[in-house]
Amino acid sequence: MRFVLASQSPARLGVLRSAGFDPSVVVSGVDEDAVAASLTDPAPVELVRALAVAKAEAVYETLAGTHADMVIVGCDSMLSINGEMVGKPLTPEAARERWASMAGKTGELLTGHSIIRVENGARTKEASGTEGTTVRFGTPSQEEIEAYIASGEPLQVAGGFTLDGRGGWFIEGIDGDFSSVIGISLPLTRRLLTEVGVSVIDLWTRPAS
Repeated sequence: MRFVLASQSPARLGVLRSAGFDPSVVVSGVDEDAVAASLTDPAPVELVRALAVAKAEAVYETLAGTHADMVIVGCDSMLSINGEMVGKPLTPEAARERWASMAGKTGELLTGHSIIRVENGARTKEASGTEGTTVRFGTPSQEEIEAYIASGEPLQVAGGFTLDGRGGWFIEGIDGDFSSVIGISLPLTRRLLTEVGVSVIDLWTRPAS
């Protein structure tokens, strides 16, 4: 069975590899702004779920007919803080503003997940869900923030921070699922795989002999 990660995130790929999977990576190319604009005043959990579904669907369309037996998983993460949903800062200026507004505060990192199951070449099942984890931010100095931004790490990650990288120095703690903050919730993914009739142990790579 082929397991396909519909994401270019190295963090998600790293989580899955550490957990025993060897995913194929196929980038969806979804226009996230267009998907968000197509929704009417969505709740935060609905937004990240819709984006995850759109990514899984796009990759399914790309791969349809190429593999008889596969599972596709799409994910999308955003940070809910100060009454708004924020994604990747993309620029140093945006990252600087982001950290100025969230330092010393608490937010919720939301990750939407969508799974599509293909059996004997036909799409048979799908499942989706959302995981939320509370993140308590520290109060780094201006010098620390400037050095963090200069590293480039916060520019391409949801909320402008990482938990498993340099950003971890500035996180006081979390309440919830560690793997979800990195980008893909292992507990939720296992439950969704079960819904589509797949066990995680069937997807584990075999130990080297």
